[in-house]
Amino acid sequence: MRRVTTLAALAATLPIAAIAAPTGSIPVEGMPQLAFGHPEQGPLLIGQIVWQLIIFGALVYIMAYVALPRVGAVIENRAARINADLEAAQAAKTEADAAMAAHRAATDQARATARAEVATAMQAAQAESDAKAAALNERLNAQIAEAEARIDASRTAAMGALRSVATDTTEALLTKLVGRVDRAAVDAAVTRELAARGRA
Repeated sequence: MRRVTTLAALAATLPIAAIAAPTGSIPVEGMPQLAFGHPEQGPLLIGQIVWQLIIFGALVYIMAYVALPRVGAVIENRAARINADLEAAQAAKTEADAAMAAHRAATDQARATARAEVATAMQAAQAESDAKAAALNERLNAQIAEAEARIDASRTAAMGALRSVATDTTEALLTKLVGRVDRAAVDAAVTRELAARGRA
């Protein structure tokens, strides 16, 4: 293609060079490139125009049936490749969107599962804590009841000892003061006094 264009350009410039060169003694009036009636340059100008028309026709033929179809094929191939790339990019984007949606769904499901497991664990821990607290309360209540029983027993024993001490002391004092003591009267008096003081 380039060689044909170069040869055509050289062929077109040769007649111009022949016209520009002085070939005879007959002067050329006006513009030399339009002197068709000149006896020497006229035939050269006609030949030049004929060759230019031939070369132009050849260039038009080459461009219409050789160069332009190839350029059109290249453009169509490029357009097809661009469309294919766009379709592939759209498909990749669709696939990426689907993967992102699936990832979000999996993440939400994992979070929901984790929340449910945490809630279950907290309920189990609360139930275990309540059971341990109930067992501890029962044990403490049993210990408190046992301690109260021991305290009641100790108080009962102490009150019995207090009655005995009070009775013996009263008898001893009355024996020294009066010389004679009524055991039943002393017991009754000690009982009344303890009852009055809330220690019976």
